[in-house]
Amino acid sequence: MSYWEYYPRYVSVAEKKAKATKKLNQLKKKNPGINPIMIAGSSIARTWWGKSWNLNLERYADYSNRIGRGRNYVRHGAVLDLQINSGKVESMVQGSRSKPYSVRIKIKAVNKKIWQEIKAACGGKLDSLQGLLAGKFPKALGDIFMAQGKGLFPSPKEIEFSCSCPDWAYMCKHVAATLYGTGARLDEDPGLFFKLRKVKMKDLVTGAVKDSARKLLKKAKRKTGRVIADSDLADVFGIDMEGPVDSNKRKAKGAKKTSRTKKPSKGAAKKIRTRSTAGKPGKKIMTRKAAPAKKVEPPFDTVVGMVRRSRKGVTVAQIKEKTGFDDKQIRNFINKARRESRIKSRNRGVYVKS
Repeated sequence: MSYWEYYPRYVSVAEKKAKATKKLNQLKKKNPGINPIMIAGSSIARTWWGKSWNLNLERYADYSNRIGRGRNYVRHGAVLDLQINSGKVESMVQGSRSKPYSVRIKIKAVNKKIWQEIKAACGGKLDSLQGLLAGKFPKALGDIFMAQGKGLFPSPKEIEFSCSCPDWAYMCKHVAATLYGTGARLDEDPGLFFKLRKVKMKDLVTGAVKDSARKLLKKAKRKTGRVIADSDLADVFGIDMEGPVDSNKRKAKGAKKTSRTKKPSKGAAKKIRTRSTAGKPGKKIMTRKAAPAKKVEPPFDTVVGMVRRSRKGVTVAQIKEKTGFDDKQIRNFINKARRESRIKSRNRGVYVKS
């Protein structure tokens, strides 16, 4: 047996990169959808999700002595293709042979009980999906996500892997490179992490978004002291406010409803009622029904009538003095009558018949 069979010849980094690049170009011609891992710089991962993925793997004794073998493979561009799907990662890694090795990694979904606990912990603490994916959240949440055996990241017992290479080791270099490559891929698309762990990332922020929406709606209903009423705007700037306010519409409609009175029918002026005492037959007593109330003119008609009867014109202040109506209510009636061409403005703030 020769010396080189015991000790393979040294292969430089440049030679390894050239070999991987050549094979990648060949594969792209046959499969345009191939997705290699390309590392720029010395860091394999830069974002919170990518770094946390790699850190999680390195902290387990099962992997700490073996996973480091894959760092150089990733940096040299040996991971020619890496695809992340629901519960699995598949890759092609260039090794010493001309044909790339096939790696398959299966990862279990997040435990349902753990997922419920994590969702509860996130309540009201996440503002958006963008913030979650960017790793922008309280440190306390990061600690919960990274908790060993109780967080989002998988433990060794939740990971199974296989490789087509002849290496008998528990974790070969190609599997290790694929695991590191997964961290690099999460830099590009952190959303793939949730797809891999079979959970919906929107579940972590749905509750927080709903809480924020409720707070905003509650705040919007409060009228602060900085808001100027329509009637005050008219007095300060000397303008007519167009468009009736809904609340006043309701008031006007309510006023119309209360003004309607039923006409008494003929023969209904008298009513017969019976009054009886113990042991005596009832006695018929003739009573007269109260006279019907006078018909009340709707507020809108009252305001319009005052304007149309005036020759020189009237102002809002004059109408208010005579009717006691609210400034805003009067202006809404005036605006409505102007749109209907029943009255017009002679001068600023003075209204007459059209």
